[in-house]
Amino acid sequence: MIRRYADHLREQERSAATIQKYAHDLTALLEYLQGEALTKALMIGWKEALSADHAPATVNSMLVAVNGFLRFMGWHALTVRLLKIQRPLFREEQRELSKDEYARLVDAAQRAGDERLALILQTICATGIRVSELRFISAEAVRSGRAEVCNKGKRRTVFLPDRLRRLLKTYLKKQKITAGAVFVTRTGRPLDRSNIWRAMKALCKSAEVEPSKVFPHNLRHLFARAYYALEKDLARLADILGHSSINTTRIYTMESGTVHARQIGRMGLVIT
Repeated sequence: MIRRYADHLREQERSAATIQKYAHDLTALLEYLQGEALTKALMIGWKEALSADHAPATVNSMLVAVNGFLRFMGWHALTVRLLKIQRPLFREEQRELSKDEYARLVDAAQRAGDERLALILQTICATGIRVSELRFISAEAVRSGRAEVCNKGKRRTVFLPDRLRRLLKTYLKKQKITAGAVFVTRTGRPLDRSNIWRAMKALCKSAEVEPSKVFPHNLRHLFARAYYALEKDLARLADILGHSSINTTRIYTMESGTVHARQIGRMGLVIT
């Protein structure tokens, strides 16, 4: 049944990563059931068990996967409600990558002689793309200055800054790549996100950056915060990032509590 649902998701043009994640979540439910027939009571019990061990956002992402499967099977009565989560007002500073920390990561990659990784970090951060979209950064895109990115059933144009293009052109020449993806394995296949994640983690010690801050998606967050600080245009930023909802973009641009407190202090409303 999980395979049937996976085939359905492919027909809906869901990404490979989404299909893999949904299959993983459904397998987790299967293990929880231990051979018992699925009932509403067991679904509620699984939800409670997840809540004891996982963050609310993680629980909800798993429930979304399973609820979708249940509806696909016609078992609507077995679906459960998501946890109610109040939207945070401020971002967690201890989890967000600063521009200085990002620069140290790039420098660490260069000192380690890993030019490819240094360019990957800068490409993601300078364009705001998802790590899964890195395959759309091609030799053709470098020459034209724009990449056509297709993801989650949507197409958008991503512009490459001139300075980044110059770096990538030099890299392409060194690697003798004239067409296709810029960042590839020795066999010519686009790099896997897990390899990029591990390579980034390996930089943490020499860059003196907390490992909890170092993962590809945080580079996308840094791009969003830097863009919003300059333009203050949330709708435009949502289009650039490929978000369907501005509410998602708003999460990317949240201020830290420290920044908010400083702004409140500058209002000058304490008189005595």
